[in-house]
Amino acid sequence: MKNTNKILLGIKKAAVTIKNGVKKVFTAVGVMVSGILLPVAAVIMKIFAPVVAMIKKLSAPIIAFCVKKNVVVSAKRYGIDAMGAMAQGLFASLLIGTIIATLGEQADIPVLVEVGGYAKAVAGPAMAISIGYALQAPQQVLFSLLAVGSAANALGGAGGPLAVLVIAIIATECGKLVSKETKVDILVTPFVTIFIGVILAMWWAPAIGSAASAVGRLIMWATELQPLFMGIIVSVVMGIALTLPISSAAICAALDLTGLAGGAAVAGCCAQMIGFAFMSFKENRVSGLISQGIGTSMLQMPNIIRNPRIWLPAILTSAITGPIATCVFGMEMNGAAISSGMGTCGFVGQIGLYTGWVQDVANGTKEAITAFDWAGMALVCFVLPAVLCTLFGQFFRKIGWIKQDDLKLP
Repeated sequence: MKNTNKILLGIKKAAVTIKNGVKKVFTAVGVMVSGILLPVAAVIMKIFAPVVAMIKKLSAPIIAFCVKKNVVVSAKRYGIDAMGAMAQGLFASLLIGTIIATLGEQADIPVLVEVGGYAKAVAGPAMAISIGYALQAPQQVLFSLLAVGSAANALGGAGGPLAVLVIAIIATECGKLVSKETKVDILVTPFVTIFIGVILAMWWAPAIGSAASAVGRLIMWATELQPLFMGIIVSVVMGIALTLPISSAAICAALDLTGLAGGAAVAGCCAQMIGFAFMSFKENRVSGLISQGIGTSMLQMPNIIRNPRIWLPAILTSAITGPIATCVFGMEMNGAAISSGMGTCGFVGQIGLYTGWVQDVANGTKEAITAFDWAGMALVCFVLPAVLCTLFGQFFRKIGWIKQDDLKLP
């Protein structure tokens, strides 16, 4: 026993000795490396210091001029403000036009079909002018974007919305830079805005549209191939995008996300909106039910920032309803792609599903709209999100992850 203790003690001492030795080696290596690198870094800084100073000196007037012209490059301005405005423009043209035209077809009212057709025809200009408005473009720039949006959307094909977003942002900022800088502003500003925008549309829009369509087709193909796995991913990601201060509708429109993947996107968005509406009914009552259920779950973002765990019930719900939509009901969004990212906002997602069914019947790809279709829509879009998210919410309240008034809207 004594020998064993001696052996163990010897092993322990040896381990401590090795540890201290390794520590000393690493310390020595660190000192040596620092001794080499610090002087080298100092020399490099000394060499490039004049270059950096020159760049700062030359760029200072340019930056000041851009700030003066309200040209501010930021992720929020382009990724949130401009993209959200693009979705509104698309909603106010293509989406509402599709709804009006479908109502006219179903009610056999030709004038509604014609009105809807005119609304759909101006999708590109509507998106571009909405983007310009979000970027606070002057009037001459704003009006000139009509031509830019028309060209970018037409040349971008199925990925037109993304082409409009990119090109309209560049054309707007270029137009703002020259606005009111000459005595012939009425000629210069529209010329610069339209020329740059249309040339870029001719040059970039086909490639941007093709790339966006390719990504959308890849997602849709993967969802067809693996409806369970991709149903979860698409539903969760698009649901999160809907609640974040970005536009899920714009993402779906840009990627032309339809078919089975579109159905999963609808499921995820509904899980967030209906889920939060019912889960927070205790705090927000009827007003919260309406504002979140047919408005937007984005209203919960301040609460999510304070306590991110309140998001878990809606996310878990979307992970369940997504594959149910794809695997059980085979729910496809064959209406306008923007509808895939709208959820229950104004019931646009459900109207999109219905218009898709109508188009499929008219095209002969679907025999009829069945009770199974309606049951799938009701369960995936309304019943399951309300029940599941409420149950998950009660569980998280019970374990203390969601506390009193964590879900209360301002």
